[in-house]
This record gives sequence, C-alpha cells and structure tokens, in this order.
Amino acid sequence: MSGAAHAARAVVLDIEGTTGSLSHVHRVLFPYARSRLANWMRDHEESDAGHAVLASVREATGTPQLATDQVVAVLQEWSDHDVKAAPLKTIQALIWADGYRTGELTGHVYPDVPVALARWKTSGIARYIYSSGAVAAQRDWFAHTAFGDLTPLLDGYFDLTTAGGKRDPASYRAIENALGMSADRIIFASDIGEELDAAATAGWQTVAVRRDDDPRGPAVPGYRSRNSLDGLLSSHPVG
Repeated sequence: MSGAAHAARAVVLDIEGTTGSLSHVHRVLFPYARSRLANWMRDHEESDAGHAVLASVREATGTPQLATDQVVAVLQEWSDHDVKAAPLKTIQALIWADGYRTGELTGHVYPDVPVALARWKTSGIARYIYSSGAVAAQRDWFAHTAFGDLTPLLDGYFDLTTAGGKRDPASYRAIENALGMSADRIIFASDIGEELDAAATAGWQTVAVRRDDDPRGPAVPGYRSRNSLDGLLSSHPVG
C-alpha cells in the first residue's frame, strides 16, 4: 500500500480484474456486445440513444460525415482493441442492459466482494466503483450477480465521462472533489499499476489486487499485490 497511513473514509474499487473476473469481461461481455453492435444501431438509429452514439463516434473520430455502417465499423474496431472510448462504453452498456434484463448475462464478482462491502458499510466506510465501463453498466453488473443485487452496498459510481481516464491523476482529483474528502482518506484498489500510479500521484492511498485466476500472473509490477479484498482496510480504521 502506498500513501500515508491515515484513517480511511472511503474505498474506491476497480471492477475488471479487481472485484470481478478479467476473463468474464473479455470472454463473455465484450463478445456479447460486439456481435450485437450492428443490429443495435439498425434498430435504434432514429432513437435519442442512437443519435447520441452516432454523434459521439463522429466527434471522437473527427469525421462528421461517417455513415451508420462506418460508425459500426469504428465501434467494432474499438471493441477488438479494447479501446477505452466513451461512445463504445455507452453502447456496450445499452446492449448489456438487454442481456441482464433477459437473464442471458450476469455480473461476476468474487465471493469476498459482498462480504467486504457489507463489512465496510457497517464500519461507516463509503464504497464507490470507478471503471472505464459506463456507470449504467457498472450498476447492472452489481445488480445481477450470483450473490444477488449488491447495489445497496455501494454509494456511487464513476466512469470516463464523470471522472476521466483511469491513468490520469486529474481523474482522481475529480472524484476526490465529488466525494468532498481529502485525498489521503481515500483508498483505491486496482489490478493495473498505471492506475495505481495515477491515484498515488493525486495523493490517494493505493492497494494492488491481482486475483489467483488472473492470466497475467500474481504480481502487479511495481506493487506488492494481494489476491482478495479480505483485510484490505484492517490497518486503516474509520476516521
């Protein structure tokens, strides 16, 4: 853990690779959305959501003349390369919402996650999620788990549009301002070293998490890693 050992008032958690399985995202969620991108755009092209996706892709690419099929091709390319682009995250969330609603999809969380969230809630520690996935997708993930609806255990969510990129220290300062607490009272847990670096630069405390089933191995380069959320805040009582 980096940062001064001040008493924690909030914990901010990454999803992919930290609270949920990396493989679930890449083997289940991404392919599910990619295979439905063209049909979704065809069915929703005239809706407000469809117009918003078209406009945001055209703006992001700097090509306002892009036709719908060209927008779909851009989204598919972004999906293939896991580009952290807000328009892609928006449409993925909309497609996944249908899958959660029909029961085709569930959000994967490790067994220690609901236990930790409940313990922190009882202790008065605020609990937030920060992911590149859209806030709507984050809510759906935690609302449809094998452990039931976990959203009552969470206080809020941040994404690319509400905070910014996860490797930019300014994003963590934006979250800090939104939470209304000092940086050294916030702990960020992630499986990505560059994200932890950005949070530490912003003055946050950091915890590296690397799950036992992670194909990248047990270590987060540059950090001492843990394989669960168990005891994550044991040395940081509520302030």
